[in-house]
Amino acid sequence: MSGTARPAFYALRPGGWRDYVTLLHPPYTLWHLSYVALGAALAPAMKWSVLGWTVLAFLLAMGVGAHALDELNGRPLRTAIRARVLVLLAACSIAGACAIGVVVAARSTWWLLAFIAFGAFVVVAYNLELFGGAFHSDLWFAAAWGAFPALTAYFASAQRIRGEAVVAALFALLTSLAQRRLSTQVRFVRRRVAAVEGRVTLDDGNVLAVDPDLLARAPDVALKLLAAAMPALAAALLLARVG
Repeated sequence: MSGTARPAFYALRPGGWRDYVTLLHPPYTLWHLSYVALGAALAPAMKWSVLGWTVLAFLLAMGVGAHALDELNGRPLRTAIRARVLVLLAACSIAGACAIGVVVAARSTWWLLAFIAFGAFVVVAYNLELFGGAFHSDLWFAAAWGAFPALTAYFASAQRIRGEAVVAALFALLTSLAQRRLSTQVRFVRRRVAAVEGRVTLDDGNVLAVDPDLLARAPDVALKLLAAAMPALAAALLLARVG
Protein backbone atom coordinates (compact mmCIF):
# COMPACT_ATOMS: atom_id res chain seq x y z
CA MET A 1 0.00 0.00 0.00
CA SER A 2 2.81 2.40 0.85
CA GLY A 3 3.92 2.71 -2.74
CA THR A 4 0.55 3.69 -4.20
CA ALA A 5 -1.63 5.11 -1.42
CA ARG A 6 -1.80 8.82 -0.77
CA PRO A 7 0.29 9.77 2.30
CA ALA A 8 -2.78 11.53 3.76
CA PHE A 9 -6.48 11.67 2.88
CA TYR A 10 -6.11 15.32 1.84
CA ALA A 11 -2.97 14.81 -0.26
CA LEU A 12 -3.42 15.81 -3.90
CA ARG A 13 -1.85 14.14 -6.90
CA PRO A 14 1.91 14.90 -6.72
CA GLY A 15 3.47 17.68 -8.75
CA GLY A 16 3.47 21.45 -9.25
CA TRP A 17 1.12 23.67 -7.26
CA ARG A 18 -0.64 20.63 -5.82
CA ASP A 19 2.43 19.87 -3.69
CA TYR A 20 2.11 23.28 -2.01
CA VAL A 21 -1.57 22.71 -1.23
CA THR A 22 -0.78 19.30 0.23
CA LEU A 23 2.07 20.84 2.24
CA LEU A 24 -0.43 23.03 4.09
CA HIS A 25 -2.31 20.00 5.48
CA PRO A 26 -5.53 22.06 4.93
CA PRO A 27 -7.95 20.11 7.18
CA TYR A 28 -5.48 19.86 10.04
CA THR A 29 -4.35 23.47 9.74
CA LEU A 30 -7.98 24.62 9.90
CA TRP A 31 -8.53 22.26 12.83
CA HIS A 32 -5.73 23.81 14.88
CA LEU A 33 -6.60 27.36 13.87
CA SER A 34 -9.99 26.57 15.41
CA TYR A 35 -8.25 26.44 18.78
CA VAL A 36 -7.12 30.03 18.19
CA ALA A 37 -10.74 31.04 17.62
CA LEU A 38 -11.79 29.06 20.68
CA GLY A 39 -9.34 30.89 22.92
CA ALA A 40 -10.26 34.33 21.58
CA ALA A 41 -14.00 33.67 21.85
CA LEU A 42 -13.69 32.80 25.53
CA ALA A 43 -11.86 36.02 26.42
CA PRO A 44 -13.90 38.56 28.45
CA ALA A 45 -13.81 41.06 25.57
CA MET A 46 -14.00 39.96 21.95
CA LYS A 47 -11.21 41.71 20.04
CA TRP A 48 -11.75 40.82 16.40
CA SER A 49 -8.65 42.58 15.09
CA VAL A 50 -6.44 40.77 17.60
CA LEU A 51 -8.06 37.48 16.61
CA GLY A 52 -7.38 38.21 12.95
CA TRP A 53 -3.69 38.89 13.55
CA THR A 54 -3.38 35.88 15.84
CA VAL A 55 -4.94 33.58 13.24
CA LEU A 56 -2.59 34.96 10.59
CA ALA A 57 0.44 34.43 12.84
CA PHE A 58 -0.50 30.81 13.55
CA LEU A 59 -1.35 30.20 9.90
CA LEU A 60 2.16 31.31 8.97
CA ALA A 61 4.05 29.57 11.78
CA MET A 62 2.01 26.38 11.99
CA GLY A 63 0.30 26.05 8.62
CA VAL A 64 3.34 26.98 6.54
CA GLY A 65 6.48 27.01 8.71
CA ALA A 66 5.93 23.86 10.75
CA HIS A 67 4.77 21.84 7.77
CA ALA A 68 7.66 23.02 5.60
CA LEU A 69 10.12 21.91 8.27
CA ASP A 70 8.28 18.62 8.69
CA GLU A 71 8.48 17.94 4.96
CA LEU A 72 12.16 18.88 4.98
CA ASN A 73 12.71 16.30 7.71
CA GLY A 74 11.98 13.02 5.92
CA ARG A 75 9.51 13.95 3.14
CA PRO A 76 6.44 12.38 4.79
CA LEU A 77 4.12 13.89 2.15
CA ARG A 78 6.40 12.83 -0.73
CA THR A 79 6.32 16.26 -2.38
CA ALA A 80 8.90 17.34 -4.94
CA ILE A 81 9.36 20.80 -3.40
CA ARG A 82 13.06 21.59 -3.31
CA ALA A 83 14.79 21.64 0.05
CA ARG A 84 15.92 25.24 -0.29
CA VAL A 85 12.34 26.30 -1.07
CA LEU A 86 11.12 24.53 2.06
CA VAL A 87 13.80 26.26 4.12
CA LEU A 88 12.83 29.63 2.65
CA LEU A 89 9.13 29.03 3.31
CA ALA A 90 9.83 28.02 6.88
CA ALA A 91 12.17 30.90 7.64
CA CYS A 92 9.95 33.60 6.11
CA SER A 93 6.70 32.32 7.58
CA ILE A 94 8.06 31.84 11.11
CA ALA A 95 9.78 35.25 11.00
CA GLY A 96 6.55 36.80 9.74
CA ALA A 97 4.57 35.19 12.55
CA CYS A 98 7.05 36.48 15.14
CA ALA A 99 6.89 39.99 13.64
CA ILE A 100 3.10 39.98 13.89
CA GLY A 101 3.36 38.86 17.49
CA VAL A 102 5.78 41.65 18.37
CA VAL A 103 3.46 44.27 16.84
CA VAL A 104 0.49 42.92 18.79
CA ALA A 105 2.60 42.83 21.97
CA ALA A 106 3.63 46.46 21.49
CA ARG A 107 -0.04 47.43 21.33
CA SER A 108 -1.16 45.33 24.29
CA THR A 109 1.33 43.69 26.68
CA TRP A 110 4.99 42.78 26.38
CA TRP A 111 4.27 39.54 28.27
CA LEU A 112 3.10 38.25 24.91
CA LEU A 113 6.78 38.00 23.95
CA ALA A 114 7.06 34.91 26.15
CA PHE A 115 4.44 33.18 24.00
CA ILE A 116 6.24 34.29 20.83
CA ALA A 117 9.58 32.96 22.06
CA PHE A 118 8.06 29.61 23.02
CA GLY A 119 6.23 29.31 19.70
CA ALA A 120 9.35 30.11 17.65
CA PHE A 121 11.35 27.56 19.63
CA VAL A 122 8.87 24.70 19.62
CA VAL A 123 8.01 24.94 15.91
CA VAL A 124 11.66 24.29 15.07
CA ALA A 125 12.49 21.87 17.89
CA TYR A 126 9.43 19.70 17.27
CA ASN A 127 9.50 19.46 13.50
CA LEU A 128 13.26 19.04 13.12
CA GLU A 129 13.35 16.64 16.10
CA LEU A 130 16.12 18.61 17.81
CA PHE A 131 17.72 17.53 21.10
CA GLY A 132 17.41 13.89 20.17
CA GLY A 133 13.69 14.21 19.55
CA ALA A 134 12.99 15.27 23.14
CA PHE A 135 10.27 17.65 21.93
CA HIS A 136 8.89 15.28 19.28
CA SER A 137 6.23 13.27 21.11
CA ASP A 138 2.46 12.94 21.22
CA LEU A 139 2.30 15.11 24.33
CA TRP A 140 4.45 17.86 22.83
CA PHE A 141 2.36 17.77 19.66
CA ALA A 142 -0.81 18.24 21.71
CA ALA A 143 0.75 20.98 23.81
CA ALA A 144 2.28 22.89 20.89
CA TRP A 145 -0.52 22.60 18.34
CA GLY A 146 -3.49 22.30 20.70
CA ALA A 147 -3.12 23.92 24.11
CA PHE A 148 -0.67 26.63 23.02
CA PRO A 149 -2.84 28.22 20.27
CA ALA A 150 -5.85 28.35 22.61
CA LEU A 151 -3.88 29.90 25.48
CA THR A 152 -2.07 32.36 23.23
CA ALA A 153 -5.27 33.61 21.59
CA TYR A 154 -6.95 34.04 24.96
CA PHE A 155 -3.98 35.89 26.44
CA ALA A 156 -3.62 38.12 23.38
CA SER A 157 -7.16 39.37 23.95
CA ALA A 158 -7.49 39.21 27.74
CA GLN A 159 -3.84 39.94 28.69
CA ARG A 160 -4.18 37.40 31.49
CA ILE A 161 -4.99 33.73 31.96
CA ARG A 162 -8.16 32.70 33.81
CA GLY A 163 -9.80 29.36 34.55
CA GLU A 164 -11.78 29.14 31.33
CA ALA A 165 -8.57 29.55 29.32
CA VAL A 166 -6.93 26.66 31.18
CA VAL A 167 -9.95 24.40 30.61
CA ALA A 168 -10.05 25.36 26.92
CA ALA A 169 -6.34 24.56 26.65
CA LEU A 170 -7.01 21.19 28.29
CA PHE A 171 -9.77 20.52 25.77
CA ALA A 172 -7.40 21.38 22.91
CA LEU A 173 -4.67 19.22 24.44
CA LEU A 174 -6.91 16.18 24.78
CA THR A 175 -8.48 16.44 21.32
CA SER A 176 -5.03 16.92 19.81
CA LEU A 177 -3.85 13.79 21.62
CA ALA A 178 -6.80 11.91 20.13
CA GLN A 179 -5.88 13.27 16.71
CA ARG A 180 -2.30 12.15 17.15
CA ARG A 181 -3.25 8.63 18.16
CA LEU A 182 -5.61 8.25 15.22
CA SER A 183 -3.24 9.80 12.69
CA THR A 184 -0.31 7.68 13.86
CA GLN A 185 -2.24 4.54 12.94
CA VAL A 186 -3.31 5.95 9.58
CA ARG A 187 0.17 7.23 8.70
CA PHE A 188 1.68 3.86 9.54
CA VAL A 189 -0.70 2.06 7.20
CA ARG A 190 -0.59 4.63 4.38
CA ARG A 191 3.14 5.28 4.38
CA ARG A 192 4.80 2.09 5.56
CA VAL A 193 2.58 -0.96 5.03
CA ALA A 194 3.15 -2.68 1.68
CA ALA A 195 0.90 -5.70 2.23
CA VAL A 196 -1.23 -7.36 4.89
CA GLU A 197 -2.21 -11.01 5.10
CA GLY A 198 -4.89 -12.48 7.32
CA ARG A 199 -8.58 -12.78 7.96
CA VAL A 200 -11.17 -12.17 10.65
CA THR A 201 -13.85 -14.79 11.30
CA LEU A 202 -17.09 -13.33 12.68
CA ASP A 203 -19.40 -15.09 15.11
CA ASP A 204 -21.89 -15.70 12.28
CA GLY A 205 -19.29 -17.53 10.26
CA ASN A 206 -18.55 -14.76 7.76
CA VAL A 207 -14.92 -14.11 6.99
CA LEU A 208 -13.39 -10.69 6.36
CA ALA A 209 -10.06 -10.23 4.69
CA VAL A 210 -7.58 -8.13 6.67
CA ASP A 211 -6.07 -5.54 4.36
CA PRO A 212 -4.60 -2.04 4.70
CA ASP A 213 -7.99 -0.45 4.04
CA LEU A 214 -9.54 -2.32 6.96
CA LEU A 215 -6.75 -1.17 9.27
CA ALA A 216 -6.99 2.51 8.28
CA ARG A 217 -10.67 3.01 7.50
CA ALA A 218 -12.08 3.73 10.98
CA PRO A 219 -9.36 6.13 12.19
CA ASP A 220 -9.35 7.87 8.81
CA VAL A 221 -13.10 8.51 8.99
CA ALA A 222 -12.78 9.68 12.60
CA LEU A 223 -10.08 12.17 11.59
CA LYS A 224 -12.23 13.56 8.79
CA LEU A 225 -15.19 14.01 11.12
CA LEU A 226 -13.09 15.69 13.82
CA ALA A 227 -11.47 17.94 11.21
CA ALA A 228 -14.97 19.15 10.32
CA ALA A 229 -16.26 19.29 13.90
CA MET A 230 -13.56 21.58 15.33
CA PRO A 231 -14.11 24.45 12.85
CA ALA A 232 -17.87 24.07 13.38
CA LEU A 233 -17.38 24.46 17.14
CA ALA A 234 -15.13 27.49 16.61
CA ALA A 235 -17.65 29.07 14.26
CA ALA A 236 -20.44 28.58 16.80
CA LEU A 237 -18.42 30.27 19.53
CA LEU A 238 -17.51 33.19 17.28
CA LEU A 239 -21.10 33.63 16.14
CA ALA A 240 -22.14 33.77 19.79
CA ARG A 241 -19.83 36.77 20.23
CA VAL A 242 -21.13 38.69 17.22
CA GLY A 243 -22.89 41.85 18.27
